[in-house]
Amino acid sequence: MKDEEVPGGKELVCGIEGRYDEDRRFFLKQSAAIAGLTFVPASLLPGGESSATESFGDAEKVKLSIAINGKKLRLEIDPRTTLLDLLREELALTGTKKGCDLGQCGACTVHINGQRTLSCLTFAVMQNGSKVTTIEGIGSPESLHPLQEAFIKHDGFQCGYCTPGQIMSGVSCIREGKARSESEVQEYMSGNLCRCGAYPNIVNAILDVKNSGQKV
Repeated sequence: MKDEEVPGGKELVCGIEGRYDEDRRFFLKQSAAIAGLTFVPASLLPGGESSATESFGDAEKVKLSIAINGKKLRLEIDPRTTLLDLLREELALTGTKKGCDLGQCGACTVHINGQRTLSCLTFAVMQNGSKVTTIEGIGSPESLHPLQEAFIKHDGFQCGYCTPGQIMSGVSCIREGKARSESEVQEYMSGNLCRCGAYPNIVNAILDVKNSGQKV
């Protein structure tokens, strides 16, 4: 059928195409505008939105009373601060390592009131009034802890990154009477990962100290 045989044929067809093109251009313009807003930096947003974003990051400081390695401290901290970040960033006790920051590697192990704890999984404010011991608090370069000496003797570390956490868990393992056999030590220490694979040497170091009867 020819165009002229349809009443208003060409005009009708062209009219439909014209509306389609107009709708298509409108859609593309709207999409471009939305995409542009998605990637606008916060600094370029209207003043009300920018100030709201900035105020969201502020938090009223809270008071914290805590004893770390025998030293009593009174601090004012952001309530969202983890114990790990308090130790490392605020108090410069960097012996406690940040590994996974998810409680899966054991590198951040400390003692809280005598119990081994993953410092990345507890807020500092939750430990108000607690006694915290870090790797810096169990020995010194001049007077090593027995387990620190055993790690050197048995080559219980290579890169050394996990070593503070391993030693803190190892001390708890002995204190809690969980070092009666190789398999028992392996089970207790399973939460402390060593990417260098020094596990047999770590177990030997712990058993050596336990069997020696030294006070830990």
